[in-house]
Amino acid sequence: MVMDLLGPSLEDLFSFCDRKLSLKTTLMLAEQMIARIEFVHSKSVIHRDMKPDNFLMGTGKKGHHVYVVDFGLAKKYRDPRTHQHIPYKEGKSLTGTARYCSINTHLGIEQSRRDDLEGIGYILMYFLRGSLPWQGLKAHTKQEKYSRISERKQTTPVETLCKGFPAEFAAYLNYTRGLRFEDKPDYSYLKRLFRELFIREGYHVDYVFDWTLKRIHENLKAEGSGQQEQKQQQQQQRERGDVEQA
Repeated sequence: MVMDLLGPSLEDLFSFCDRKLSLKTTLMLAEQMIARIEFVHSKSVIHRDMKPDNFLMGTGKKGHHVYVVDFGLAKKYRDPRTHQHIPYKEGKSLTGTARYCSINTHLGIEQSRRDDLEGIGYILMYFLRGSLPWQGLKAHTKQEKYSRISERKQTTPVETLCKGFPAEFAAYLNYTRGLRFEDKPDYSYLKRLFRELFIREGYHVDYVFDWTLKRIHENLKAEGSGQQEQKQQQQQQRERGDVEQA
């Protein structure tokens, strides 16, 4: 019911934009995505399924707002009253979406706040690169596929994954991967990383995303073809009138 009040997912918009997003759009999304997960974590909950499909844009006046949805796999990581953290465990089965889940999740380690944030890092690189190095790996079983994704993820250096893009993306991933199980992430530092890069690039927070420009372009194109069609119809009518008069 709430989903009906929201707009398209970031996965839908990524596809609409020919499966690649600009640095400006990615940075405008990054700060909001981190802020949303920070809020979720403040409620003693971890999401455990970071993927572009679970981030939706708003509609109308809130069309530039990012929302996080689908808490089907969410879990309390601490007691809301005492803030006692859940214990560290190993041997857990993979929960979430393999493409975006953290290396520790692949290794069967109980998830905590760090894993949601690492997942956001992979989503951002997916937007910028158009794909991730562990996509499209062939396997006979789901378990084999998870294993191959895990291996590729672990053997792809962060610097290689983020090559050709600002150093802040590698810094983000190195920071999130370096967090310990119970660590409270420095959300302010992570948001600041991207905000300062945004300013340094000379961008302005105008909420003109890639899909905003594409929609404008398509509307103008549609208007142009509509006007052309109208002119052709008028021309045909004039020609018919000339024939009748003759």
